[in-house]
Amino acid sequence: MPRQLRAEQTRATIITAAADLFDRRGYERTSLSDIVAHAHVTKGALYFHFAAKEDLAHAILELQSRAAQQVTSRVDEQGYSSLEALIRITYALTRLTVEGPVTRAGLRLATGGVEVRPPLRHPFTEWLDIATGKLLGAVKEYEIQQDVDVHAVAHSLVCFFVGTRVAGRPLEPMARLPRRTTEMWHLLIRGLVPVHRRPRYLSLATRLEREIVVV
Repeated sequence: MPRQLRAEQTRATIITAAADLFDRRGYERTSLSDIVAHAHVTKGALYFHFAAKEDLAHAILELQSRAAQQVTSRVDEQGYSSLEALIRITYALTRLTVEGPVTRAGLRLATGGVEVRPPLRHPFTEWLDIATGKLLGAVKEYEIQQDVDVHAVAHSLVCFFVGTRVAGRPLEPMARLPRRTTEMWHLLIRGLVPVHRRPRYLSLATRLEREIVVV
């Protein structure tokens, strides 16, 4: 195996192991020795890629941000209405949270006191901008009520989306997340969307929940 490819695979293994431990134990309770043992690598291999635990945390936050941007870009390429795009983005992020530790750990790190270093943006700010832009588009497309306070709704949506994951982590199994996302959207759709358009979006939310396979 070429040296560069082997190094990239080792780096990815270390990040995944760290994300798993950060997600399950928390950042403060996880040591570099724990990560070395969990990743089955040497300390030398870890220090070759990361000088400190903070650098590992930042790498995870970068990957989470990149995943959110990729999800948004893929959805935008499909030409959905703004509201449908926003709904699909939240379910895609939910899928990432269910399927792997990096997104889960990134959120726990960002809401657990780990500094998000510039130029990286805090996930809350990043998601707030996405939600605000899509909701403004939905107003222009008459998909939601015209008198809606878009910024208040965007803030509430992101708080709901993030808060469900933070509060639910010690209380509910990961398999519950898609259902919580649907509950969020059913509440929002009934409060935001004109009556004659609600069935389409309610059924969309239910269908997207079913498409997330929880192992």
